[in-house]
Amino acid sequence: MSDVLTVSAVALATTALLMTATALAANRLGRVAVVDVAWGLGFVLVAATSSVVGVLTDGDAVRRWLVLAMVGLWGLRLAWHIRRRAVGHGEDPRYEEVLGGSLREAGMGVAVRKVFVVQGLALWFISLPVQVGAVSDVWSWTVVLAGVALWLLGLVFETVGDAQLAAYKADPDRAPVMDHGLWRYTRHPNYFGDACVWWGVWLAAGLGSGWLPGLLTVLAPVAMTYFLVFATGARLLERTMRQRPGYPAYAARTSMFLPLPPRG
Repeated sequence: MSDVLTVSAVALATTALLMTATALAANRLGRVAVVDVAWGLGFVLVAATSSVVGVLTDGDAVRRWLVLAMVGLWGLRLAWHIRRRAVGHGEDPRYEEVLGGSLREAGMGVAVRKVFVVQGLALWFISLPVQVGAVSDVWSWTVVLAGVALWLLGLVFETVGDAQLAAYKADPDRAPVMDHGLWRYTRHPNYFGDACVWWGVWLAAGLGSGWLPGLLTVLAPVAMTYFLVFATGARLLERTMRQRPGYPAYAARTSMFLPLPPRG
């Protein structure tokens, strides 16, 4: 238990330092959306610092570095993708809605309270399976490998979905709505992929450490899925997407989250 408390405290401190640096960068740039880049990097940093703490314990070394690789590949890819997509663009409309206006209008205090503290705590909480797995022995390698398989499915799903969307945006003769490839079966393949990644991480690092660690950390992937679907993800994005020509009809025939055959 002392090892878990230690790694959790280190993860919380790491998250606090990262969000402080991100808030300072946002104040300088005038854009709260820089926190989206820090989101993926934050999980990588927590996984890395947790692994360092884990070296000092009796936890399973192979699984520790495996989970670090899983989180690292996902987080670095996500940060790179969001950074590339954000170049040349202004504030994300979702954050303007959360703040009630631009960063200049709302003020840095509101941004810290509504965005940086919330996302920092969410990052720390969702990474709990990673923290526990870094200092624990493996209970079942079957469960760990099942988690790796689900993680891989999610990573492929969001990577392919992002590539298909980028190709669509680069096509000057594109249709009003992207409804091909993975986007034919779900309106948010990248969010679905993210959810699979974190359920896979929970299997590999949380439940793979035993029933008790699994039960104590299962709310982490639940929280990630909630954010992706209801809080800062699909539902919030669709408020603006539904204003586009053709999108309501696309939404009527396409599953919002889970990949399913088109209706009608």
